[in-house]
Amino acid sequence: MVSGGESGASAPAWRGGFGRLWSAAVLSSFGDALRTAALPLTAAALTDDPLLIACGYLPWIVFGLLGGAVADRVDQRRAMGAVDAARGLLMAAFAVAVALGHASIGLLIALAFALTTLQTLFDNAATALLPALVPAERLGSANARLMTGQRIAGGLLGTPLVPLLLAAGAAVPFGVDAVTFLAAAALVASLRTTAPDRAPRAAGSTLRREIAEGLRALRGDRALRGLCAASALCNVGMGALIATLVLLVTDRLGAGSAGYVAATTAYTVGALAGGVGNRWLVARTGPVRAVLVAGTVQTGALVVMGAIPRLAALIAAMAVFGFMGMVWNVNTTTLMQRRTPVDLLGRVGSAFRTVAVAGAPLGALLGGAAAAAWGARTPPLLAAVFFVLSVAALIPGLPAHVPVDAPPADATTTRATG
Repeated sequence: MVSGGESGASAPAWRGGFGRLWSAAVLSSFGDALRTAALPLTAAALTDDPLLIACGYLPWIVFGLLGGAVADRVDQRRAMGAVDAARGLLMAAFAVAVALGHASIGLLIALAFALTTLQTLFDNAATALLPALVPAERLGSANARLMTGQRIAGGLLGTPLVPLLLAAGAAVPFGVDAVTFLAAAALVASLRTTAPDRAPRAAGSTLRREIAEGLRALRGDRALRGLCAASALCNVGMGALIATLVLLVTDRLGAGSAGYVAATTAYTVGALAGGVGNRWLVARTGPVRAVLVAGTVQTGALVVMGAIPRLAALIAAMAVFGFMGMVWNVNTTTLMQRRTPVDLLGRVGSAFRTVAVAGAPLGALLGGAAAAAWGARTPPLLAAVFFVLSVAALIPGLPAHVPVDAPPADATTTRATG
């Protein structure tokens, strides 16, 4: 298995660049939670066509790889600040339209498409920027703190506030989201980073060629290829579970909306615990074995969900599933960042994200078809099959002699001081 880990590494310092990046990410997640909870209510008042509501996810499939290539070309800090500023202005304009009664399904679709297109650049730039702010041995702790903070801001703080904000006016959640985007832009703009030492682009290089270069790097690195394949399979399984979970809780278990809330809350609490417990697990297993443990335990949790028709069993399984899901996400992201040469981080990261977005809708279709054909207990078992395949995809791709980090010849990054 891959060697290395963070057993002796201290956590990333809050002062300086990481603290500002964390604050911007958490603040933005808070606003995102407000918007994602309020948008379906606004959309439902305008249309009942789920295809129209869902088309905001299309940009990740269309523009994800392009966003990664652009992120590798530009100053990532400035790109993130500009993107958040643009998203803040878009949200402010939409809030005004809602307040004035001019919202329409066409405007909503255009907004979702524009926000998600901008997000492809922001997220890929953020993935590439973090290793410039945090030493390699602290990346795992940094990712865990980022993801845990985002989960708290979005799942525990943001979403429950939406009914109160909507009571003050239909436009209020969108206005607050605009403020969070603009505040996050200011925080990102305050970062002081040293640009990484990137290899000069070849004469006549185009975005298309640079995207192809990133894909070749992903395909040529067996460890990265295994992580990417495993992520693809996991996301198919996740799509099948998420799309049908409400049917499992309400139809098969007869637990109603309260049971569904309990199950999703258990997942969130488990994920938060996973963010805290990840460092302990990695110190004892290493990052790769932690991923393998996470995938294996999640498979067992999915089997429990599908095989035991008890709400208590489902809630416990969801908590375990959330815990290990956080461990999986933190360590796959960290391994990808550490295995990828600095000048390819945006492009390789974009391939991971594009795969994730493409896998979830496929899983949702498969899960819906399985539930219709064989009942609501089937999708978790179908998801378990994909998780087994995911763990199997990791094993040959991560043999013992593969190091955690990219080869020294490729590791040309310059660390920032704040």
